[in-house]
Amino acid sequence: MTKFKALVPQIGFLGQMIRVPNVPAMTTISRRLVHKQQESDESHCIEKREVQEVRIPVPYGEIAGKWWGPKDVRPIVSLHGWQDNAGTFDRLIPLLPHHMSFLALDFPGHGLSSRIPDGMTYHTLDSVYLMKLIMKEYQWKKISFMAHSMGSIVSFIFSSIFPDKVDFNIGLDALKPHISDPAKLGSRLEKRIPQMLVADFRNRAKTEPPSYTYEDLVNRLYIGTTKSVTKEAAPYLLNRNIQKSSMHPDKYYFTRDSRLKYSVGVGWGQDVNLELAKRMTMPYLFLKALKSSYYEDKKYFDEFVELVKKTNPLFELEFVDSTHHMHLTEPEKLAPIISNFLCKHWKRDVDGRKEHDN
Repeated sequence: MTKFKALVPQIGFLGQMIRVPNVPAMTTISRRLVHKQQESDESHCIEKREVQEVRIPVPYGEIAGKWWGPKDVRPIVSLHGWQDNAGTFDRLIPLLPHHMSFLALDFPGHGLSSRIPDGMTYHTLDSVYLMKLIMKEYQWKKISFMAHSMGSIVSFIFSSIFPDKVDFNIGLDALKPHISDPAKLGSRLEKRIPQMLVADFRNRAKTEPPSYTYEDLVNRLYIGTTKSVTKEAAPYLLNRNIQKSSMHPDKYYFTRDSRLKYSVGVGWGQDVNLELAKRMTMPYLFLKALKSSYYEDKKYFDEFVELVKKTNPLFELEFVDSTHHMHLTEPEKLAPIISNFLCKHWKRDVDGRKEHDN
């Protein structure tokens, strides 16, 4: 839990981190981290909902997460986007029904989760496999998803491969694997593979990455996301993504694995996406931000939506007047839509989850 000791001045604890009996040694419980400049109404809402830090063992370390809500109910697994972390849901989840549980995870190499071993690269399908590992760890018979961007692509692939194992799927602003120009793939990999190698060897050298003032980190996140993450919302992501420099007082560095910058998607074409779309038979909600790119020719999005509407009567599509990180910057626009969907399709499941004992 060392990264919590490096919290920047803009973020503070509501209450203390305390050890909880009858839960794993690596599990703690706390009040939500809040940005001190947020309005008091939001702080009060967050204060009323406890969140528990959890650590899930995997062969290369552990997956970190935040368990919101009751511990005797199987949670809705909430997956973040590329180079983000579980903090991306810190403002949305408190606005959703409190009798439901949510488990916001840090993907490997993100947030407080372990990195994959040296010499390896990140791939989307590895995250699909990770979902199966987590189901096995908790002994869940089924899983439910609420996911953003890269996480939404992972939840779509998992749901289409294992439709009978998924109660419902909520996707935010990334509908499916995007279609890129085949003619550009070779040159793209020609650049990325050597870049992966450089990042890998830098990790092995274990030298401290470049550090910045906190204000610079906020600006880098703001500009790096093309202003999708506002400066006011940035602390929610930075909280799990920075460490205080040991070399430069009052500076911090990003802790996410730099190999993530050069990860590669699944690489298949639209024909595969459409075949997988036919398997999306569960309740399915997708929210598209109007001020966000489609990251591909829009015709591929429209073609996919048309097919799913024909084959799945439980599919819902909503457009939200916001940016790519709408759930973090303007959660009040999404909460009523998602809550309505959950009230129709969520069912309390106390079976199929493992109760941890000391």
